[in-house]
Amino acid sequence: MNYKIDNLQYCKWSREVFQINHDAGLDAVHVTVVYHEDYDEFLRRVSEWSDHFKQNSDLILLGKNYKDIDKAKSENKTAIFFGFQNCSPIEDDIGLIEKVHEHGCRFMQLTYNNQSLLATGCYEKNDSGVTNFGKEAIKEMNRVGIVIDMSHSGEKSTFDAIELSEKPIAITHANPSFWHKALRNKSTDLLKTLADSKGMLGLSLYAHHLKDSTNCKLESFCEMAAKTAEIMGVKNIGVGSDLCLNQPDNVVEWMRNGTWTKTKNFGEGSKSKPGFPKQPDWFIDARGFKNLEKGLKKVGFNDEDVNGILGNNWYNFYKGIN
Repeated sequence: MNYKIDNLQYCKWSREVFQINHDAGLDAVHVTVVYHEDYDEFLRRVSEWSDHFKQNSDLILLGKNYKDIDKAKSENKTAIFFGFQNCSPIEDDIGLIEKVHEHGCRFMQLTYNNQSLLATGCYEKNDSGVTNFGKEAIKEMNRVGIVIDMSHSGEKSTFDAIELSEKPIAITHANPSFWHKALRNKSTDLLKTLADSKGMLGLSLYAHHLKDSTNCKLESFCEMAAKTAEIMGVKNIGVGSDLCLNQPDNVVEWMRNGTWTKTKNFGEGSKSKPGFPKQPDWFIDARGFKNLEKGLKKVGFNDEDVNGILGNNWYNFYKGIN
């Protein structure tokens, strides 16, 4: 059986978006539910999602493990897996890791661009690695079944997380730096180490992560995927599109700035490129998976490998989530 999984979206959630993902044939989506929110705010997001599930029960269901992906597929729905792009909801309380897991969290970044209580982000000048709290948090995340996500983390912190975690980690949405040298993209050495630990990389379709940005060509992206597969092995690669459909530009300011600065447009995209960038015309939304399938085959991937990249590899990774 073949699956289609997008392992990172942060859209303005609505029936329209759920219908688009359904039309794209997505069996599962890892959704960002929080960035800089604290625990109480996270609970409000959970309540909002409860309403989404009730109002769109014909299209989506809450995913807690890989069996829910199978359930969604059999019912012609999309399983929704909750994730955090920052560790803010656990505040400074390791006991909250189990609590957020109970409410559905299955992925958590140790940091979002900046230094956190757990690790260093990719925008910091000095990367001191995973902190003491971070080491304890990784143990607890392993125990309860939350995947360590290092998409926005610095290189040393990511190497640390791979070494410290007893379970494979994920970089849910980033690309290799050999193709495009965004701060968020990852070095070849890091990708090799990630693959050796059976970790996963979700290739991103967000324009700031792409060579030539919005004008990135499908062929270029798929050639990059082929070279990445040579480095990591094809079974360690999936899609984490980082789609932000229908989000207003003030949301990207929240993503970058949170509540820690009054400076506008800090970080990704730079002050000269405020707001969300346009998607490449071959991946406007998740229905672009069809174009990816064609492009990956055109650069030489066989059917098994294409199906792996488009979802089967993530499905197998999900089997390791408790």
